[in-house]
Amino acid sequence: MHKYSKQTRHLLAVDCIVFGFDGESLKILLIQRGFQPEKGNWSLMGGFVQQNESLDQASNRILKELTGLDGVYLEQLHTFGDTSRDPIERTISTAYFALIDIHKYEKQLSDDYHAEWFPLKNIPGLIFDHQDMVEAAKRRIRYKAALHPILFELLPDKFTIPQLQILYESVFNTTIDKRNFSKRVLATGLLIKLSEKDKAGSKRGAYYYQLNKQNYYAKFQAFLNFIPNPDTLLL
Repeated sequence: MHKYSKQTRHLLAVDCIVFGFDGESLKILLIQRGFQPEKGNWSLMGGFVQQNESLDQASNRILKELTGLDGVYLEQLHTFGDTSRDPIERTISTAYFALIDIHKYEKQLSDDYHAEWFPLKNIPGLIFDHQDMVEAAKRRIRYKAALHPILFELLPDKFTIPQLQILYESVFNTTIDKRNFSKRVLATGLLIKLSEKDKAGSKRGAYYYQLNKQNYYAKFQAFLNFIPNPDTLLL
């Protein structure tokens, strides 16, 4: 086998940032690292890319091995290559992020590596540069959510407008006027109103809605006016 001469070999890794929504708060999935250095400390789901794998294949394999999650959509975020990011060897890592409905995957979640959901506002200290990865993922999601209705990926098949508002407020770290939010989201034509109500929060209850998949794809490229405060995109 021919090799490039006089070149230094580096390790290649992937790290998976999984965001989930349980109807009340936005959360992130973390595991306890199983080996040194930083053994036992909180970490993203990460591992090394094998010789016969693409980055996408490695990210799916690693996520399944460490959490049990399978069939989760993963989008490539950014490659992190600081020379000192791993104290053992020079390791370059490509980060991926995913958006899931926590309840949809809770039966699939394995506890072999103590995978645990943490509120996004209360993340424990993370190993290496994993906090930088999380911050980069948050910025990417805010940017994409202002342009496209991707946050619906975090919701169950039927949901209420108050749940949707909580989700958007969590992602953009802001407070949105209730009436204005309801008016804007209904004006998109993306929702189908159901006859069923969620009465857990009040006697009057809130109607459930479903996503209109046809309109979702048709309007996917024109969503910016849905966000009341676009300045939060850069926070």
